[in-house]
Amino acid sequence: MPASINPAAIHVIGTDATGLDHLAAPLQELVLSAQAVAAPTRLLQQLPSWWQQQQRNQPLPELIASDQPDALIAWLKQQQGIVVVLASGDPLWFGIGRRLLEALPADQLHFHPAPSSLQLAFARIGRPWQDASWISLHGRDPAPLAQRLQQRPTALAVLTDPSRGGAEEVRTILRASGLEASYAVWLCEQLGHANERVKRLTSQDELPSDLHPLHLVVLLAERDISPGDPAELTLFGIDDGIFLQHHDRPGLMTKKELRVQLLAELDLPEQGVLWDLGAGVGSVGLEALRLRPKLQLLAVEKRGGGTALIKANAARLAVQPTAVLETEALDLLNGTDLPPSLSHPNRVLLGGGGRQRAELLQAVLQRLQPNGVVVIPLATVEALAELRPLLEASSCTVKVNQHQAWRGLPLADGTRMAPMNPVIILKGTAP
Repeated sequence: MPASINPAAIHVIGTDATGLDHLAAPLQELVLSAQAVAAPTRLLQQLPSWWQQQQRNQPLPELIASDQPDALIAWLKQQQGIVVVLASGDPLWFGIGRRLLEALPADQLHFHPAPSSLQLAFARIGRPWQDASWISLHGRDPAPLAQRLQQRPTALAVLTDPSRGGAEEVRTILRASGLEASYAVWLCEQLGHANERVKRLTSQDELPSDLHPLHLVVLLAERDISPGDPAELTLFGIDDGIFLQHHDRPGLMTKKELRVQLLAELDLPEQGVLWDLGAGVGSVGLEALRLRPKLQLLAVEKRGGGTALIKANAARLAVQPTAVLETEALDLLNGTDLPPSLSHPNRVLLGGGGRQRAELLQAVLQRLQPNGVVVIPLATVEALAELRPLLEASSCTVKVNQHQAWRGLPLADGTRMAPMNPVIILKGTAP
């Protein structure tokens, strides 16, 4: 036995789907020298024949099934010498390792992991996984998956719960989140087994009729996924997943439910000038152009890379903003760089400004056309208290409402409604 292996300890050894045969030689020696071995039933059944194949004369050690953790822990507390617990994959990743560490002294336990299903999945797909995250749906509410998707992770492995729908539950949540167009969906079944199957699914593909319960789903964000023919996109309320987003600031865009309401509040004219200040990824202004193609759109976003991103999203929707500027909106209005033809808007969506929002609103009101409309989505009542008096002081007709939306998510055999963040919408119409 190698000197680096402590003989007087409990050794928790991870195995792959091939069982004992592919263990490294030192780990096989460790099993053969054990006074007691615990293993899942499927491995326990292999032990006698495997032992004989090693051509050893010593008798079998004491054997016990490890399928019942409480009984296993009680048994381990009575053992002396070398004890081996065989497990699947990495015992410390959704394995027996956590329970053992809770019940036994850590210095008695030594872990020897095999590749986890997460590692195998990314290996089969052929993609680095250092930036990947994961989430488990085993016996859990699916709402955290929907919340995680709103952060637009670049790679997300989902450990499915076959009793609650498995891969179909994941696809339902992806669809409900409006992100089908943003992710490649990989279905990984029986990883490491002889009849494993790894397949990329399109939104039109049905799940295999013989889908194995032992499966997980990997979602990979891909910027080059085409949204299809722009002419075939829905006219109003485009899915969030159609829009490209900043990799370093995922999820910071106006979601579909609020976007629809903002477009309705803007009361878009057939022609005129629309300002989208703090445009983000451009979702509201660009969808406005699909509704009113003759509008002139000025999109302003201060974040680096904003211009390229908004133009890329415009190409996906087959619309053409008049100008996309990467600058502070207040600096633009107070300076000389504002294109003359766009200097007096008919409609303004004020989504940015930060702490200078009040000053920015005052600059907007000075340039707003008669009967023009400014719409301001707000997250706090303090912001409402700050900005509403400015509209009233300019003799604007003021309207305030709060928008609250829920999205349906799977729950057992039914659907639960998951709330989205409420937003106050402040609207002013110039005299």
